[in-house]
Order: sequence, then structure tokens, then C-alpha cells
Amino acid sequence: MRIAEGIEMLELQLGPMTIYPVVVFDQESWTLIDTGMPGSAPAIIELARQAGTGDLPLRSIILTHQDIDHIGGLPGILAATGGSATVLAHPGDEGAINGTQPMLKMTPERLTGFLGQVPAEVREQFERTFLNPSRPNVDWTFSDGETLPYGGGLTVIHTPGHTPGHVSLYHTPSKTLIAGDAMIAKNGELTGPNPANTPDMGQALESLKKFAAFDIERAVCFHGGLVQGGVNESIARVARQA
Repeated sequence: MRIAEGIEMLELQLGPMTIYPVVVFDQESWTLIDTGMPGSAPAIIELARQAGTGDLPLRSIILTHQDIDHIGGLPGILAATGGSATVLAHPGDEGAINGTQPMLKMTPERLTGFLGQVPAEVREQFERTFLNPSRPNVDWTFSDGETLPYGGGLTVIHTPGHTPGHVSLYHTPSKTLIAGDAMIAKNGELTGPNPANTPDMGQALESLKKFAAFDIERAVCFHGGLVQGGVNESIARVARQA
């Protein structure tokens, strides 16, 4: 779905779950924000092509945080696009993404059960990348307030609570907040993050107050999709729960 010039929201159905990764692009390259579950790569690449990236090279991949439905498609995306894209994440989640620390919410037993349900090629890609890595997966870490030179400018907003290194991104040209899992959308309304998957809910809600510094016309939640109209007011209402 075209959000504005140079920014697209992808919609991908994964069984009972629908996710909304985001693509930003210009005339020279494109950037993917979050990679979906293991096995998501072919669908995401096709959706990005349909969105207008065409034959443009994938310049970078931004991971909003370490959860498997955001990083699981990384090896497949890199394999399908030549592996030259720069992978970016916040230092707070770098260890889990690199495979040098365990994922915060994924026990070994749960991960083994999950990987037993995916095709062998996908499982082997995941294991090589995250369980037995030969090199770091994160090429470049960013800090709170940094502006990344993609799609006309993406401002990093460190929003911990859902994970220690969770970030949201503000696309300056379109005044779009890419919320990651800092919030979810239900029937076009914003709510806080999912309590069951947010270890520090108090911190997560406190993080939402940082969005008040931005003029937000629309928000894209990885779970729930697009919300438009009165976004700053809606965020302030949710943040008052902190």
C-alpha cells in the first residue's frame, strides 16, 4: 500500500497473523524495515517489487528489534538479494540478532519446536545465521535521535520496553511513524504493545512519550497496519497509562 511518495506498507498474511513490514526507496535503492518470519523472504521481496522497487538494489535492512517475526526472514532476504545490504539495529538488541545472546522471548524448547515446522532449507538458513553464526549479522548500530540517510531521512527513536533495543522510526518526508511493536493497531485505533510479549510494560508505555516531539500524520504498526488522523493525540492517550 502506498503511504506517500517513497514509502510503502507491505501486507503479508502468515497463517493467523498479518504483518506489515515497510519499504522506503528513492530512484537508486530501497530499504526494508523488518523481515518477517523464517520463510517470509520470497513473499516480501515480491511485495516490494510490486510496490515499485523493481530492479533497484536493496541498500539496507533495518531491524526494529530482536523478535523472531521481525528478524526471522533476514537470511532469506540476504540470500535472495546478493547479501550486500547493510543490516542495522540498536545495540540493545545487537547480541540477540548476532546470535551471541539468546533471544529474550524465545526459549530453546520453543525455538526447536518452531523450527521443526518449517522447510529444511529455511531451518538450515536460520540455524547458520542465528544459532551458529560465522560473522555478526548486524553491520551497523545506530543511536537514539540519529537520522539515517534512507528514503529522504529516517529518524531513530529508541523505544525500549518491548525489548531493550526496540526502535521506532520517523519518516520525515511523509510524517509517518513506523512504530514496530511499540504500539499495535486494532480496527484503526492505536493501543500500547501486546502485554504478553512486552517484558517491561511500564518502560514501553513511557517510551511512547518520546513520539510527542514529532508531527505524526500517520503510523504503521507491524501488527495492525496503518492508522491515520489524530495520531499524536491517540499516542498521548495511550502513553497516559504509564
